[in-house]
Amino acid sequence: MYIHNSVNKYIRDLGAKKATPGGGSAAALCSSLGASLVCMVINFSLGKPGYEKYRPILKKALVKYMSLSKQLLRLVDEDVAAYKSKNLTRSLAVPAKVCSLCFEGILGATELIDKTNPMLISDLGIALELFAAGFKSGYYNVEINIRFLHDTSKKRKLEKELENKWKIIKNTKLITEARIGKIIRR
Repeated sequence: MYIHNSVNKYIRDLGAKKATPGGGSAAALCSSLGASLVCMVINFSLGKPGYEKYRPILKKALVKYMSLSKQLLRLVDEDVAAYKSKNLTRSLAVPAKVCSLCFEGILGATELIDKTNPMLISDLGIALELFAAGFKSGYYNVEINIRFLHDTSKKRKLEKELENKWKIIKNTKLITEARIGKIIRR
């Protein structure tokens, strides 16, 4: 659908008077860009003098973020398909998955701050912001659809899970922004 087309087509369709793509797929794309930025930061740090001791950690993180980027990119099209299917379970599952992957991405990326090239700290910070935006956007999509879910137990569980993760993200962002700011202003 979109992941094999140009970004230009996606942007045009996103801005058109069409039901899809919409916010859910935009959340997935935004998040995939965040994961790809983390990959860039890692790639520029691997092999750089002074970072040899982090090589095993960086190699493992690179594999993780390449996988996250691919998974999130697939969700761009899965969100479009979920909307078209009119299947509530599917329409909840895709943005919930975006949230889950963004949460994973944020927590892992914060651990790379002192292990990567400080000249790329702004890129790492931008990646964290993209993950946070992707999470919150996915959260909005869950909230708009969850009201149609009749299983109150499942509804409460998902709401509580996302609410708790969002609190962790907000706290993590505060701490991380301070750490990144310190490095930028050295």
